[in-house]
Amino acid sequence: MALTLATVEEGEPEIFASVQGEGASAGMPVAFLRLSRCNLACVWCDTAYTWHFEGDNRPHRSGETFARKANQITLEAAEVAARIEKLGQKRLVITGGEPLLQSAKLAEMLELLPDIRVEIETNGTVDPVARLDIRVDQYNVSPKLAHSGNPADLALIPAMLDRWTTDERAFFKFVIARPEDVEEVLTIQRAHAIPAARIFLMPEGIDSATISSRMQWLVPLCLTHGFRLSDRLHIHLFGDSRGT
Repeated sequence: MALTLATVEEGEPEIFASVQGEGASAGMPVAFLRLSRCNLACVWCDTAYTWHFEGDNRPHRSGETFARKANQITLEAAEVAARIEKLGQKRLVITGGEPLLQSAKLAEMLELLPDIRVEIETNGTVDPVARLDIRVDQYNVSPKLAHSGNPADLALIPAMLDRWTTDERAFFKFVIARPEDVEEVLTIQRAHAIPAARIFLMPEGIDSATISSRMQWLVPLCLTHGFRLSDRLHIHLFGDSRGT
């Protein structure tokens, strides 16, 4: 079974080792696997090359579209597993795009990596197949708020939010662009009884100055509501670049 991956450059899949930059495992050494394709279209998405291909009319603030051939590659599950194993890391972060669109294929790949701990980053709209779910140690669920540009009926599915709330492996990571966005987080929290200790607020931004500026007003909001703060370490360390 073949997986559809993003690329760091034409013909080279985005599989690499680094430190996790966000959320509950920030700072941990990990292997990364970035898959291609997404069912949502965030206007501020910093990995638009995984889905905003030529001919895709969904809006993105950059206005840029990407050639599918140069930014997407298909590899067999066994080859992906071998590349990950070669990196020598004990933890794997699977990201995208939306990784759970390829649940069955991911399950096949992870069966070849039985000793690695697995973390999946998801927008929270897709339910993983059971064959994959049993191999996941942590979910980083990032529901998309109104400022993402996605219709709420696509991005905030009540049954799926309840599903993640009842899964103790799931942490919620909300991207925040304005202080007012936190009111939307509170509405979602109340509606789905999400424990505050499993909620991270993370500033939207693709440069250190923007992230640092927004964290100044995010810290008091975290203190008020008991939420956790997430930085974006990879942006500070490497900038907004692929394979980091």
